[in-house]
Amino acid sequence: MAESCIFCKLALRQIPVEPLYEDEEFLAFHDLNPQAPVHVLLIPKAHFTSVMDVTDSGLLGRAMDAVKQTAHTLGLAEEGFRIVVNTGENGGQTVAHLHFHLLGGRFMQWPPG
Repeated sequence: MAESCIFCKLALRQIPVEPLYEDEEFLAFHDLNPQAPVHVLLIPKAHFTSVMDVTDSGLLGRAMDAVKQTAHTLGLAEEGFRIVVNTGENGGQTVAHLHFHLLGGRFMQWPPG
């Protein structure tokens, strides 16, 4: 855990959160600043600054399993959704803890930004 990391604090329940999905490794919850009708963040409970710090590629596969389960729970699996992982400053990462954005509930435009 990184002491000042807000996502670590959420994972440890030092900050209250309403989980949409949770298992031993991951926690999913609604984004406080939604960019789509459905905007969920999925975080690993262990601290990784970004996807570049993950050494266990199996973790990324397990994250996708958690995304799929969350999408089913939210009713997004049939119509579709977007997964975004911002990495680094130029990638738009604003919280230095690996997280996956799950966006849905509307048609997604391309290019994204």
